[in-house]
Amino acid sequence: MPASPIRKLAPFAYEAQDRGVKIYRLNIGQPDLPTPQKALDVLKHIDRKTLEYSPSQGYRSLREALVNYYERYQIKLHADEIIITSGGSEAVLFAFMSCLNPGDEIIVPEPAYANYMSFAVSAGAVIRTVATTIEEGFCLPKVEKFEELINERTKAILICNPNNPTGYLYTRREMNQIRDLVKKYDLYLFSDEVYREFIYTGSPYISACHLEGIQNNVVLIDSVSKRYSECGIRIGALITKNVEVRKAVMKFCQARLSPPLIGQVAAEASLDAPDEYARDTYDEYVERRKCLIDGLNRIPGVYSPIPMGAFYTVARLPVDDSEKFCAWCLSEFNYEGETVMMAPAAGFYTTPGLGRNEVRMAYVLKKEDLQRALFILGKALEAYPGRVE
Repeated sequence: MPASPIRKLAPFAYEAQDRGVKIYRLNIGQPDLPTPQKALDVLKHIDRKTLEYSPSQGYRSLREALVNYYERYQIKLHADEIIITSGGSEAVLFAFMSCLNPGDEIIVPEPAYANYMSFAVSAGAVIRTVATTIEEGFCLPKVEKFEELINERTKAILICNPNNPTGYLYTRREMNQIRDLVKKYDLYLFSDEVYREFIYTGSPYISACHLEGIQNNVVLIDSVSKRYSECGIRIGALITKNVEVRKAVMKFCQARLSPPLIGQVAAEASLDAPDEYARDTYDEYVERRKCLIDGLNRIPGVYSPIPMGAFYTVARLPVDDSEKFCAWCLSEFNYEGETVMMAPAAGFYTTPGLGRNEVRMAYVLKKEDLQRALFILGKALEAYPGRVE
């Protein structure tokens, strides 16, 4: 089981805090924006005498409300095609365990969300990666790169769109390329689309559910954590039109009994949040993205492509080893009692050596804090003994 690159440096951060150092946390996708007031209000006024088990697939009222939500994105579903999970993480894990046997292989563009590797280990599956590069803005490689990896053990392709950790948004051409591969080799397509609200380009959001001819192959992964700043309520969803997959997933759902009751109550209320909530959240991330990316590319030796979605970027730094640098920032460096925490990008790659001089950064802090974090990062790079030119 690999250590999380997002959280593995936490002990250094705790020690720095104990020394009185203020830390600007850009390592984790924990938004600081408020949760919808409707969700907070319903939690304050829960009128129940018993906090009971919910149905293993989640409350029907929540699933029916989600049907209406997905309709806004031209994704047409029935409530029975939606299974509520304990966060998007459980949805990924249940998808792997339901669709894959031990030793089966999943093709994943890298860098990829690091916990996919952990879920694959849990399910006995094998991750095979196709590399994308920062020089090309992390766009998908040619179809031949995928086909080089396909063999009798290949059972699925996994994508995250918009992407965590890179912020890349797949184009219609790329999504059609994936569709054709899925159809040609009869593969599952696991599509993690939790960041669909955060797209900063005129290009359309193409869901895996929009792709024609592979409806029975698609397993959609979703979560309310990011769009409503509700990471802690642990509510996600696994969505598929494949009846046999849903039957298999339900066995795992029944084994863990039920998804979180209180979380479902909050999530359902959040779906009624006013349009202003989504607009204000989106506008704030647009401003933060500009602040972070412009600031990064002004630091000598630093490069970040412009992310088109989500709220992350992968940046290249002029350092010998980003993991050593990130640990050094927490353990040995501070500027006027402050430092910055980032996630070393090597942990988002499977191929050894890739991402060694890259970090993932999340623009989940207000602009004033981002500006200060960028200033401190510049000072850290000036002082770091392992700087390279």
